[in-house]
Amino acid sequence: MLALCFFSSFTLSLYVHVIRKENEKRETFLIMDADLAQKLSRRIRRIESAESSSETSSITGTGTTDDPDSPLSSSSASYEYQRSTVFNPYTEYSEFTRKQIQSLMQTFEKYDTDKDKSLNFNELKVMMEKLGMPQTHLGLKEMIKQVDEDQDGKISFREFLLIFRKAMSGDGEIENEKSTIASVLQKLYSMLVEIDVAKEGVGGAKNFFEAKVAAIREGDKFQREIREEQEQRRRIEEDKARRKVAFQNRLAQFQTT
Repeated sequence: MLALCFFSSFTLSLYVHVIRKENEKRETFLIMDADLAQKLSRRIRRIESAESSSETSSITGTGTTDDPDSPLSSSSASYEYQRSTVFNPYTEYSEFTRKQIQSLMQTFEKYDTDKDKSLNFNELKVMMEKLGMPQTHLGLKEMIKQVDEDQDGKISFREFLLIFRKAMSGDGEIENEKSTIASVLQKLYSMLVEIDVAKEGVGGAKNFFEAKVAAIREGDKFQREIREEQEQRRRIEEDKARRKVAFQNRLAQFQTT
């Protein structure tokens, strides 16, 4: 009987010991699982943070900031603006004739000495001097400021045409009498596109340009000009063909003699 009680007590103690060990193992595994879960969670957050930073850099065009006021963002925005803009001067500036746009383009390209397809401050300064209309430093700055849409400190051909559009419509400070920009643009435009100033009068830049706009908008001017250009090319080709035939005839006569 005593032996049975001892065996039962021993068995119970052993059972309790086994249960305690199992509980300790379970607690250990739970601690390990919690620690592993925390590590995995931290790793996932780091990966997500890295992906988010990469996407932000891709959108802003920089690897360091997405602040729209930062110089890098401004530079990237300027580049994206220029790259994405598909410019057709004949459709966007339909108030000008094709010949006027071509004349302005030739002048623009002539003074774009570094061939970067824009006029910087010095190139604009030289152009105005060569055309007999030298401007002050502030005057040139004001001309650039009025049309510098992409804020790069230079004038693209699109912005070059915008100068004259603003003068036509009397938009904003272009017409401000405190600066002489309006009268300067009137002279510049009439010089570049060969407008008869004596006929049109000089009673103000706005009226001057409005009169020209009304005149050139009569009829389908673009179709008419295209037909004129085609007709001119046709006459040139016909003249070349006639000269070629005449030369061949003279050559044949020379060979027969």
